Amino acid sequence: MRKGPLIFCIFLILVAAYAIYSASGWTFKAKLFPLSVSIPLLILATIQLLQVIFEKEETAQGAAVDLDFSSDVPADVARQRVVNIFCWIVAFILSVYLLGFPLTVPLFIFLFLKFQSALSWVPSIVLTAITWGCFYTLFQWLVHIQFEAGAIQTWLGLS
Repeated sequence: MRKGPLIFCIFLILVAAYAIYSASGWTFKAKLFPLSVSIPLLILATIQLLQVIFEKEETAQGAAVDLDFSSDVPADVARQRVVNIFCWIVAFILSVYLLGFPLTVPLFIFLFLKFQSALSWVPSIVLTAITWGCFYTLFQWLVHIQFEAGAIQTWLGLS
């Protein structure tokens, strides 16, 4: 039995259990996020712990996983793809800061679908509307989460 994964699983179980215990007395809105993260973490870490405890010794020689990543992509193309996705992630984070989360979600989804995924106008608009509808329904209509205004709205006194 490997001790590293065993100790890590126990650590994750303890962290998740503490988070569940701590959040149990909070209001619904306050405990929603900690519980939605810590309950699956507790379940998955427990499953992983059981797998670590009851694992059999490997008898076969070779790779543990028969997954072979594509090696036919040139390094410069792969590097450009990584930089591209990194730029999208940074743009999303900056947009959340500047515009606020409710405005960023539909804007970002539309821009990503239209320019990165190269979808035509109609599917981009339809998928953006569906995403915005789900976002609004879940976070603002059902759970009543009030997001912070973006920095631009604050600077302009619109919040």
